[in-house]
Amino acid sequence: MESETLGINQGVSSTTVMQNERQVVRQAGRQAILQFLEQHACFSVLRASGKVVVFDTRIPIQLAFYALVEHDMLAAPLWDPVKCQFVGMLTVTDFIDILRYYKATGKDVSALATRGIAEILREAAEDSRKSGHHPFCIRPFVGADSACTLKQACEQLHRNSHDFLPIVFTEDMRVLACITYTNVLEHLVLHFREQRRLFDDSISELGIGTYGNALVVAHPNQSLSDALALMHQHSLSALPVVDPSTSKIIGVYSRSDITFLTKATDAEHAVKNLELPLSEILSQSRQDVTTPDALRTCSQSYTLQAIFETFAQVRFNRLYVVDQQERLIGVVSARDLVAYFLSSD
Repeated sequence: MESETLGINQGVSSTTVMQNERQVVRQAGRQAILQFLEQHACFSVLRASGKVVVFDTRIPIQLAFYALVEHDMLAAPLWDPVKCQFVGMLTVTDFIDILRYYKATGKDVSALATRGIAEILREAAEDSRKSGHHPFCIRPFVGADSACTLKQACEQLHRNSHDFLPIVFTEDMRVLACITYTNVLEHLVLHFREQRRLFDDSISELGIGTYGNALVVAHPNQSLSDALALMHQHSLSALPVVDPSTSKIIGVYSRSDITFLTKATDAEHAVKNLELPLSEILSQSRQDVTTPDALRTCSQSYTLQAIFETFAQVRFNRLYVVDQQERLIGVVSARDLVAYFLSSD
């Protein structure tokens, strides 16, 4: 009995040592990434040929939206000429939320062609005070100094639950660019070098991503309006569309996909398009595989190293995790990856 007990204890001890070693390697990987992020300033992420669009809050909201589309940009800072300061960030998805708000309240959507951004925001604030419900939310302007580190920038994005971070040249308060988690990861995979094998654990083992009951999905027969409401409720920027009979993912609807808006002849037509089924919306969407929101999948056994290598080949905002039968079981976003490296667990 003593020899059997000793053998069991040795096995437990060996397992404990292995677990401790893996934990040490994981922590070393985190520290290596954090050190890299601390050594690189936000300025290093900026593209030499990059451009920034800034909107005066007096211009019509519809004109601002079409300007974003024309310049192929997802967000732009808002400048209040009265206060002489930046007061928020306008995204293409904000215009969608404003359309939904006008539709729900029976307001005249044609007025969006002439009503200024500031006027729309004041109206929403007044309605919010009366009803106690926020119809839509323009994110406040929270910028970062171009000299701050990428680690500080990531912490700011994560802390404020923002998708875009304006980078400001403080000497003259110019906005140089708006960076995202994806921009940070792109810089990381291009310039980070590490000889040690620190990223061989799978995303499942590391607990990176969203799985099980926390996973929010839509079905192809649901309307775009229903899908947008679901995304607003759960603060999501994209929604996997799943075949209810097989649980297989058949597409992704992203809030940055504005095809239904650009194909509309006017705001009223755009509102009608909100009732289109997701299956039709997906058929109209851009199918360019270089789009960061394009559907890309991986397995639970994917390691961090494999994800880095995949990102180096083609940029993505998120990977959808599927099982051997290609059924959707989870999602890993660029935000999840950065959050893992920022965590201290």
